[in-house]
Amino acid sequence: MSRFWSERTRHISPYIPGEQPRDKKYIKLNTNENPYPPSPKVLMAIQTAADSDLRLYPDPTCLHLRQVIADYFRLTVDQVFVGNGSDEILAFCFPAFFNPGDVICYPDITYSFYPVYARLFQLQPQTVPLDDNFDIPLDTFPANAGLVFPNPNAPTGRLVSLQDIASLLDRCRQKIVILDEAYIDFGGESAAVLLEKYPNLLVVHTLSKSRSLAGLRLGYALGQADLIEGLERIKNSFNSYTLDRLAIAGGIAAIEDELYFQQTREKVMVSRAVTTAALHRLGFHVLDSAANFIFVSHPTIKASDLFVTLKQQGVLVRYFNQPRIDNWLRITIGTDDEMQRFIEILTEIIQQWSNLRPAVF
Repeated sequence: MSRFWSERTRHISPYIPGEQPRDKKYIKLNTNENPYPPSPKVLMAIQTAADSDLRLYPDPTCLHLRQVIADYFRLTVDQVFVGNGSDEILAFCFPAFFNPGDVICYPDITYSFYPVYARLFQLQPQTVPLDDNFDIPLDTFPANAGLVFPNPNAPTGRLVSLQDIASLLDRCRQKIVILDEAYIDFGGESAAVLLEKYPNLLVVHTLSKSRSLAGLRLGYALGQADLIEGLERIKNSFNSYTLDRLAIAGGIAAIEDELYFQQTREKVMVSRAVTTAALHRLGFHVLDSAANFIFVSHPTIKASDLFVTLKQQGVLVRYFNQPRIDNWLRITIGTDDEMQRFIEILTEIIQQWSNLRPAVF
């Protein structure tokens, strides 16, 4: 700890991302990356953009990329904001739409960056407990506080219907509702269709998951023009050039290649169903998921033990040592071969564990 740190720096507890190992090759099912490569058209666009113009600053407005996204969602270009991944956009949301001391509400089990942002920007967090099925009880969210939550939720994968979101928005018209749709493409319908009716709704997407571009860092927000202008004001008070030329080119190609997008997301959803069925046969409780991951618990083997044993066997999954979910694991959906090998290893672990348990007479 440095004596030059501010009080804010001293007391903040930063977000801890999923493990990115370097010691050996793993079946990596811990960070919700897409198991399939980006569209070949994305790689071609990036290669084409890697020319002598890299000496020049990129377009600070990212107009072409925003127009492509706007066309995709049948919006106007002034309803689209782009940034260096959805995490950056979410971070911009906090100072753009909240004052220090304001209350911001989110589920008690959710994306763990939200409480970090709340502390960083000196807001008052208020959590709403998930119900016994790990669903978000939208009817218990306060109407007098700004809201942020993922749909599907992370790490549970549980989906809230558009009808329920519309009901929430009808009730909470005076405060902003930030809907983090990082995983919506794997089983849900985006709330972007509600934007015209609800001026307090902001929908945030990422290209890291369903577009296979976690390494490119590109996200976008959709909302009415005044909300987007607020994000632009914050961005341009921080860094006018959050996206480089290569990211802009790759993002345009990714959005435009609809066929590849549909093919790869369908592969993930089919693999999710096959893996879920296999885990049920092994005795696991698996939450219904609309994301590219599943949330599982075993009745006799602790999640912490499974986490350690799987890592020893070359498989990385995500374990959260937190109340209510400390006996659950989040498992990203990999390729068919990766998921088959995962199930094989998991079967061996359970058989070995069963042989070690004392007989009951």
